[in-house]
Amino acid sequence: MNQNTKAWLLTGGALGAAGIGTGIASTILLNKTLPRPKETSQEIINEFADPVKMEEYKVKMAPVGEWMQKQTMEDVHIRARDGIMLHAFYLAAEAPSKKLAILHHGYTSKAMDNAAHAKFFHEQGFAVLLLDLRAHGQSEGKYVGFGILDRYDTLAWVNYARERFGTDIKIVLHGVSMGGATVLMALGLPEIQETVSAVIADCGYTSPADIFAHVIEKDYHIPGTPVIKLTAVTSQKLAGYRYDEYSTLDALRGNRVPVLFIHGKEDKFVPTWMSQKNYDACTSKKRLLMVDNAGHGSSVFENLPLYEQTEKDFLADALG
Repeated sequence: MNQNTKAWLLTGGALGAAGIGTGIASTILLNKTLPRPKETSQEIINEFADPVKMEEYKVKMAPVGEWMQKQTMEDVHIRARDGIMLHAFYLAAEAPSKKLAILHHGYTSKAMDNAAHAKFFHEQGFAVLLLDLRAHGQSEGKYVGFGILDRYDTLAWVNYARERFGTDIKIVLHGVSMGGATVLMALGLPEIQETVSAVIADCGYTSPADIFAHVIEKDYHIPGTPVIKLTAVTSQKLAGYRYDEYSTLDALRGNRVPVLFIHGKEDKFVPTWMSQKNYDACTSKKRLLMVDNAGHGSSVFENLPLYEQTEKDFLADALG
């Protein structure tokens, strides 16, 4: 989830402080998070890093954007299990390859926001699928899945890849924020355990319930759990799932796929303890990288050499 914003519960927090809050905050939570995002606000952008650092990151990443514009990519569409159309960009490897990276972006983002990660995998000889998660980019969907629904979409993409490229292809799942939580939740599906070679999860939360409750309590000083419970009936009715029905911790217990966890130490949105809990729950080969001075989803921008070298070492071990 690249992050929600402090604005999304501002009214609910104020009313909650006045004693009206839990019901109102629950309504605002649903209205601000569940429907397809309309735009990325400045407040959301500020969750990544302060404005000065963001300007530095833009300069650093400019060559990546230029590189991306020169690539020839294929539009790919598949159907999700609930019938909506999902979209991705396919970037072929430079030479014939039996390695594929499937990239998952965060909340309010889109496929091309993973350009830096696409470039890295491309340079390592991978073909790349840059996904638009449901209710984002060119994918259909009225409601955001926050990983709970998206894990099944990930399985659909894995099945597509194996049908198109062969069952011997080595698949790596990479995700940032909501995408990080998605690739971890996908590990709870037996088919993913049997077909995916490695997972990289950057600043993934433990569950939508946990991250929403955390923000409510931290910024608005009202109990988060009652708010989450009140959303259950409505989110189930509208989107077909509850915020609290599944978590990365559920998926990681008994996991056999190697996982690299990454988190910025200065993350102001998804707390670092969530990646630590994910790491502790994971029962497979695993690594944990905490990046100094990096905000939410910004580790790759803050220290690109460390980020990419850690990935290279991990992939060399995981893929043999």
